[in-house]
Amino acid sequence: MARIAGVNIPVNKRIEIGLTYIFGIGHPTALKILEETKIDPGTAAKDLTEDEVIRLRDAVDSREVEGDLRRDRSQNVKRLMEIGSYRGLRHRRGLPVRGQRTKTNARGRKGPRRLSIAGKRKVR
Repeated sequence: MARIAGVNIPVNKRIEIGLTYIFGIGHPTALKILEETKIDPGTAAKDLTEDEVIRLRDAVDSREVEGDLRRDRSQNVKRLMEIGSYRGLRHRRGLPVRGQRTKTNARGRKGPRRLSIAGKRKVR
């Protein structure tokens, strides 16, 4: 089992798909990395030699992935909130940031509906 950037690459999958398990590497980036390292994308992860794994590890380490990328993204959001920008306020309130409508929809960002309880009265 190859471990690259702190992520276990699934052994039964092709290496071009296995690399996408690393946060920050999608399919196009995985293909670029395999082209740089001269590894066949169709190779299964279990069939990689130690030399190929080392080359992959070096190529992935030269990019910003996993913890570094997550930290940068969270710092960017914190910066927006601190300077008080409109996007920062939307992040703080848990509302959609990119101009989507909120009268209907936006349930994924706002959370489940708050249902009123029918027939609830004050006790005398």
